[in-house]
Amino acid sequence: MGVEAVLADGTILDCLSTLKKDNTGYDLKQLFIGSEGTLGVVTAVSLACPPVPKSVNLTFLGVDSYEKIQEAYKMAKGKLGEILSAFEFLDNSCRESVTENLKLKYPIDEHPFYILIETSGSCAAHDTEKLDEFLEEVMAEGIVLDGTVASEPSKMNEIWKIRESVAEALLHDGPGCYKYDISLPVPHMYNIVNIMREKFGNEATRIVGYGHFGDGNLHLNVVMPTYDQEFLKILEPIIFEYTKKYKGSISAEHGVGFKKAKHIHYSRTPEAIQVMKMIKQTFDPKGILNPYKMLPS
Repeated sequence: MGVEAVLADGTILDCLSTLKKDNTGYDLKQLFIGSEGTLGVVTAVSLACPPVPKSVNLTFLGVDSYEKIQEAYKMAKGKLGEILSAFEFLDNSCRESVTENLKLKYPIDEHPFYILIETSGSCAAHDTEKLDEFLEEVMAEGIVLDGTVASEPSKMNEIWKIRESVAEALLHDGPGCYKYDISLPVPHMYNIVNIMREKFGNEATRIVGYGHFGDGNLHLNVVMPTYDQEFLKILEPIIFEYTKKYKGSISAEHGVGFKKAKHIHYSRTPEAIQVMKMIKQTFDPKGILNPYKMLPS
Protein backbone atom coordinates (compact mmCIF):
# COMPACT_ATOMS: atom_id res chain seq x y z
CA MET A 1 0.00 0.00 0.00
CA GLY A 2 2.99 2.27 0.39
CA VAL A 3 6.77 2.48 0.18
CA GLU A 4 9.69 4.36 1.68
CA ALA A 5 12.63 4.88 -0.65
CA VAL A 6 16.05 6.54 -0.55
CA LEU A 7 16.72 8.55 -3.71
CA ALA A 8 20.03 8.93 -5.52
CA ASP A 9 20.87 12.16 -3.67
CA GLY A 10 20.11 10.64 -0.25
CA THR A 11 16.61 12.09 0.12
CA ILE A 12 14.30 9.80 2.11
CA LEU A 13 10.92 9.71 0.41
CA ASP A 14 8.12 8.66 2.78
CA CYS A 15 5.12 7.28 0.89
CA LEU A 16 4.14 4.76 3.57
CA SER A 17 0.47 5.70 3.69
CA THR A 18 -1.91 2.88 4.60
CA LEU A 19 -4.99 4.64 3.26
CA LYS A 20 -7.05 2.67 0.76
CA LYS A 21 -8.14 5.86 -0.95
CA ASP A 22 -5.75 8.74 -1.49
CA ASN A 23 -5.86 10.73 -4.71
CA THR A 24 -3.77 13.64 -3.49
CA GLY A 25 -1.47 14.38 -6.40
CA TYR A 26 0.72 11.81 -8.14
CA ASP A 27 0.75 8.26 -6.74
CA LEU A 28 4.53 8.23 -6.27
CA LYS A 29 4.76 4.76 -4.74
CA GLN A 30 3.75 3.24 -8.07
CA LEU A 31 6.92 4.61 -9.66
CA PHE A 32 9.02 2.44 -7.34
CA ILE A 33 6.91 -0.71 -7.66
CA GLY A 34 8.56 -2.65 -10.47
CA SER A 35 11.30 -0.07 -11.08
CA GLU A 36 13.97 -2.63 -10.08
CA GLY A 37 16.01 -0.16 -8.03
CA THR A 38 16.57 2.24 -10.94
CA LEU A 39 14.79 5.16 -9.24
CA GLY A 40 15.61 4.57 -5.57
CA VAL A 41 16.39 2.00 -2.92
CA VAL A 42 13.20 0.79 -1.24
CA THR A 43 13.83 0.65 2.53
CA ALA A 44 10.32 -0.01 3.89
CA VAL A 45 6.87 -1.04 2.70
CA SER A 46 3.39 -0.96 4.18
CA LEU A 47 1.28 -4.00 3.40
CA ALA A 48 -2.40 -4.91 3.67
CA CYS A 49 -2.58 -8.41 5.17
CA PRO A 50 -5.91 -10.15 4.62
CA PRO A 51 -6.97 -12.85 7.11
CA VAL A 52 -6.22 -16.48 6.26
CA PRO A 53 -9.36 -17.95 4.64
CA LYS A 54 -11.30 -20.38 6.83
CA SER A 55 -12.30 -22.58 3.90
CA VAL A 56 -9.97 -23.68 1.09
CA ASN A 57 -10.71 -26.25 -1.62
CA LEU A 58 -8.59 -27.41 -4.52
CA THR A 59 -9.63 -29.29 -7.63
CA PHE A 60 -7.41 -30.75 -10.35
CA LEU A 61 -9.14 -31.33 -13.69
CA GLY A 62 -8.32 -32.85 -17.07
CA VAL A 63 -9.53 -31.38 -20.37
CA ASP A 64 -8.88 -32.25 -24.00
CA SER A 65 -8.16 -28.82 -25.53
CA TYR A 66 -7.07 -25.27 -24.79
CA GLU A 67 -10.53 -24.09 -25.86
CA LYS A 68 -12.05 -26.20 -23.07
CA ILE A 69 -9.83 -24.40 -20.55
CA GLN A 70 -11.31 -21.11 -21.73
CA GLU A 71 -14.85 -22.47 -21.36
CA ALA A 72 -14.08 -23.78 -17.88
CA TYR A 73 -12.60 -20.42 -16.86
CA LYS A 74 -15.64 -18.50 -18.07
CA MET A 75 -17.90 -20.85 -16.13
CA ALA A 76 -15.69 -20.66 -13.02
CA LYS A 77 -15.86 -16.87 -13.03
CA GLY A 78 -19.64 -17.05 -13.16
CA LYS A 79 -20.25 -19.98 -10.82
CA LEU A 80 -17.52 -19.51 -8.20
CA GLY A 81 -17.38 -15.72 -8.18
CA GLU A 82 -15.82 -14.24 -5.06
CA ILE A 83 -14.35 -17.52 -3.76
CA LEU A 84 -12.26 -18.21 -6.90
CA SER A 85 -8.66 -17.58 -5.76
CA ALA A 86 -6.55 -19.43 -8.37
CA PHE A 87 -7.02 -20.78 -11.88
CA GLU A 88 -3.83 -22.39 -13.21
CA PHE A 89 -3.22 -24.52 -16.27
CA LEU A 90 -0.56 -26.98 -17.49
CA ASP A 91 -0.13 -28.88 -20.72
CA ASN A 92 0.66 -32.59 -20.92
CA SER A 93 4.34 -31.90 -21.64
CA CYS A 94 4.55 -30.46 -18.11
CA ARG A 95 3.10 -33.69 -16.79
CA GLU A 96 5.68 -35.73 -18.68
CA SER A 97 8.57 -33.68 -17.32
CA VAL A 98 7.36 -33.77 -13.71
CA THR A 99 6.61 -37.50 -13.72
CA GLU A 100 9.79 -38.51 -15.58
CA ASN A 101 12.26 -36.24 -13.82
CA LEU A 102 10.85 -35.83 -10.31
CA LYS A 103 8.76 -39.03 -10.07
CA LEU A 104 5.69 -37.10 -8.91
CA LYS A 105 2.35 -38.79 -9.52
CA TYR A 106 -0.58 -37.02 -11.12
CA PRO A 107 -3.86 -37.64 -9.26
CA ILE A 108 -5.87 -38.20 -12.49
CA ASP A 109 -5.39 -39.94 -15.84
CA GLU A 110 -3.42 -38.47 -18.75
CA HIS A 111 -5.03 -35.62 -20.71
CA PRO A 112 -3.82 -32.95 -23.17
CA PHE A 113 -4.32 -30.19 -20.56
CA TYR A 114 -4.88 -29.82 -16.84
CA ILE A 115 -6.56 -27.15 -14.75
CA LEU A 116 -5.90 -26.38 -11.09
CA ILE A 117 -8.66 -24.38 -9.40
CA GLU A 118 -8.51 -23.10 -5.82
CA THR A 119 -11.37 -21.57 -3.88
CA SER A 120 -10.94 -19.55 -0.69
CA GLY A 121 -13.77 -18.33 1.51
CA SER A 122 -15.23 -18.04 4.98
CA CYS A 123 -17.91 -20.76 4.99
CA ALA A 124 -16.98 -24.34 4.17
CA ALA A 125 -20.54 -25.50 3.48
CA HIS A 126 -21.26 -22.57 1.16
CA ASP A 127 -17.94 -22.89 -0.71
CA THR A 128 -18.24 -26.66 -1.14
CA GLU A 129 -21.77 -26.31 -2.48
CA LYS A 130 -20.68 -23.74 -5.07
CA LEU A 131 -17.71 -25.85 -6.13
CA ASP A 132 -19.86 -28.99 -6.43
CA GLU A 133 -22.37 -27.17 -8.62
CA PHE A 134 -19.57 -25.89 -10.85
CA LEU A 135 -18.01 -29.35 -11.20
CA GLU A 136 -21.36 -31.00 -11.96
CA GLU A 137 -22.02 -28.51 -14.74
CA VAL A 138 -18.59 -28.65 -16.42
CA MET A 139 -18.67 -32.44 -16.32
CA ALA A 140 -22.25 -32.64 -17.64
CA GLU A 141 -21.42 -30.34 -20.56
CA GLY A 142 -18.30 -32.30 -21.45
CA ILE A 143 -15.95 -29.41 -20.74
CA VAL A 144 -14.05 -31.41 -18.11
CA LEU A 145 -13.30 -35.10 -18.61
CA ASP A 146 -11.78 -36.09 -15.29
CA GLY A 147 -10.94 -34.59 -11.92
CA THR A 148 -10.32 -34.81 -8.21
CA VAL A 149 -11.14 -32.52 -5.27
CA ALA A 150 -9.01 -31.92 -2.19
CA SER A 151 -9.78 -30.09 1.04
CA GLU A 152 -7.19 -31.74 3.30
CA PRO A 153 -3.95 -29.73 3.57
CA SER A 154 -1.70 -32.71 2.79
CA LYS A 155 -3.54 -33.59 -0.42
CA MET A 156 -3.72 -29.94 -1.47
CA ASN A 157 0.03 -29.60 -0.96
CA GLU A 158 0.61 -32.65 -3.16
CA ILE A 159 -1.45 -31.12 -5.98
CA TRP A 160 0.14 -27.69 -5.67
CA LYS A 161 3.57 -29.35 -5.71
CA ILE A 162 2.81 -30.71 -9.19
CA ARG A 163 2.21 -27.19 -10.49
CA GLU A 164 5.07 -25.58 -8.59
CA SER A 165 7.63 -28.25 -9.55
CA VAL A 166 7.39 -27.77 -13.31
CA ALA A 167 10.27 -25.27 -13.46
CA GLU A 168 12.51 -27.59 -11.44
CA ALA A 169 11.58 -30.61 -13.55
CA LEU A 170 12.46 -28.84 -16.78
CA LEU A 171 16.00 -28.17 -15.54
CA HIS A 172 16.55 -31.93 -15.55
CA ASP A 173 15.65 -32.09 -19.25
CA GLY A 174 18.85 -30.37 -20.34
CA PRO A 175 21.15 -27.38 -19.84
CA GLY A 176 19.57 -25.36 -22.64
CA CYS A 177 16.42 -24.26 -20.83
CA TYR A 178 15.09 -21.02 -22.36
CA LYS A 179 12.41 -19.55 -20.09
CA TYR A 180 9.94 -16.80 -20.98
CA ASP A 181 7.42 -15.02 -18.80
CA ILE A 182 4.88 -13.33 -21.07
CA SER A 183 1.28 -12.18 -20.85
CA LEU A 184 -1.18 -12.24 -23.71
CA PRO A 185 -4.93 -12.02 -24.30
CA VAL A 186 -6.26 -15.42 -23.25
CA PRO A 187 -7.49 -16.54 -26.73
CA HIS A 188 -3.95 -16.08 -28.14
CA MET A 189 -1.92 -17.15 -25.12
CA TYR A 190 -1.18 -20.79 -25.90
CA ASN A 191 -0.69 -20.64 -29.66
CA ILE A 192 2.91 -19.43 -29.26
CA VAL A 193 3.65 -22.85 -27.72
CA ASN A 194 2.29 -24.52 -30.87
CA ILE A 195 4.42 -22.20 -33.02
CA MET A 196 7.54 -23.13 -31.04
CA ARG A 197 6.78 -26.83 -31.50
CA GLU A 198 6.29 -26.41 -35.25
CA LYS A 199 9.59 -24.57 -35.62
CA PHE A 200 11.82 -26.34 -33.12
CA GLY A 201 10.03 -29.55 -32.15
CA ASN A 202 12.51 -31.77 -33.97
CA GLU A 203 15.49 -30.17 -32.21
CA ALA A 204 14.09 -29.50 -28.74
CA THR A 205 14.12 -31.89 -25.81
CA ARG A 206 10.81 -30.46 -24.61
CA ILE A 207 8.58 -27.42 -25.19
CA VAL A 208 5.93 -26.61 -22.60
CA GLY A 209 3.39 -23.97 -21.70
CA TYR A 210 1.80 -23.42 -18.29
CA GLY A 211 0.89 -20.58 -15.99
CA HIS A 212 -1.62 -18.27 -14.39
CA PHE A 213 -4.59 -18.51 -16.73
CA GLY A 214 -6.70 -15.96 -14.90
CA ASP A 215 -3.96 -13.35 -15.37
CA GLY A 216 -3.20 -14.26 -18.98
CA ASN A 217 0.33 -15.11 -17.84
CA LEU A 218 2.14 -17.84 -19.79
CA HIS A 219 5.38 -19.50 -18.76
CA LEU A 220 6.87 -20.68 -22.04
CA ASN A 221 9.87 -23.02 -21.80
CA VAL A 222 11.93 -24.33 -24.69
CA VAL A 223 14.45 -26.96 -23.57
CA MET A 224 17.34 -27.74 -25.93
CA PRO A 225 20.19 -30.25 -25.52
CA THR A 226 22.67 -27.36 -25.16
CA TYR A 227 22.58 -23.63 -24.43
CA ASP A 228 23.53 -21.57 -27.48
CA GLN A 229 23.57 -17.78 -27.83
CA GLU A 230 23.06 -18.09 -31.59
CA PHE A 231 19.85 -20.04 -31.05
CA LEU A 232 18.73 -17.32 -28.63
CA LYS A 233 19.01 -14.76 -31.45
CA ILE A 234 16.62 -16.86 -33.53
CA LEU A 235 14.22 -17.76 -30.72
CA GLU A 236 13.56 -14.45 -29.00
CA PRO A 237 12.44 -12.36 -32.00
CA ILE A 238 9.77 -14.97 -32.80
CA ILE A 239 8.41 -14.94 -29.24
CA PHE A 240 8.59 -11.17 -28.83
CA GLU A 241 7.11 -10.38 -32.26
CA TYR A 242 4.18 -12.68 -31.50
CA THR A 243 3.71 -10.98 -28.14
CA LYS A 244 3.79 -7.54 -29.74
CA LYS A 245 1.31 -8.59 -32.44
CA TYR A 246 -1.34 -9.27 -29.78
CA LYS A 247 -0.41 -6.29 -27.58
CA GLY A 248 1.01 -8.51 -24.85
CA SER A 249 3.86 -8.06 -22.40
CA ILE A 250 7.32 -9.59 -22.78
CA SER A 251 7.71 -9.43 -18.99
CA ALA A 252 4.54 -10.39 -17.16
CA GLU A 253 5.73 -10.74 -13.56
CA HIS A 254 9.50 -11.17 -13.29
CA GLY A 255 10.66 -7.74 -14.44
CA VAL A 256 12.89 -6.53 -17.28
CA GLY A 257 16.34 -6.61 -15.68
CA PHE A 258 19.42 -6.66 -17.90
CA LYS A 259 18.36 -9.31 -20.39
CA LYS A 260 15.14 -7.70 -21.61
CA ALA A 261 16.16 -4.02 -21.51
CA LYS A 262 16.97 -3.97 -25.22
CA HIS A 263 13.65 -5.67 -25.99
CA ILE A 264 11.37 -3.32 -24.04
CA HIS A 265 10.18 -1.72 -27.31
CA TYR A 266 8.15 -4.86 -28.03
CA SER A 267 5.81 -3.93 -25.16
CA ARG A 268 6.21 -0.16 -24.85
CA THR A 269 5.85 2.60 -27.42
CA PRO A 270 8.77 4.95 -28.20
CA GLU A 271 6.87 7.73 -26.42
CA ALA A 272 6.42 5.64 -23.28
CA ILE A 273 10.10 4.65 -23.26
CA GLN A 274 11.09 8.31 -23.64
CA VAL A 275 8.94 9.28 -20.65
CA MET A 276 10.58 6.50 -18.62
CA LYS A 277 14.00 7.88 -19.53
CA MET A 278 12.90 11.36 -18.47
CA ILE A 279 11.73 10.02 -15.10
CA LYS A 280 15.02 8.16 -14.67
CA GLN A 281 16.98 11.32 -15.51
CA THR A 282 14.97 13.33 -12.98
CA PHE A 283 15.41 10.85 -10.13
CA ASP A 284 18.94 9.74 -10.97
CA PRO A 285 20.74 12.34 -13.13
CA LYS A 286 24.17 10.72 -12.60
CA GLY A 287 22.93 7.22 -13.46
CA ILE A 288 24.24 5.57 -10.28
CA LEU A 289 21.18 3.41 -9.46
CA ASN A 290 21.21 0.02 -11.22
CA PRO A 291 22.67 1.34 -14.48
CA TYR A 292 21.90 -0.62 -17.67
CA LYS A 293 18.85 -2.19 -16.06
CA MET A 294 15.33 -1.95 -17.49
CA LEU A 295 15.85 0.87 -20.00
CA PRO A 296 17.77 0.51 -23.28
CA SER A 297 21.07 2.36 -23.30
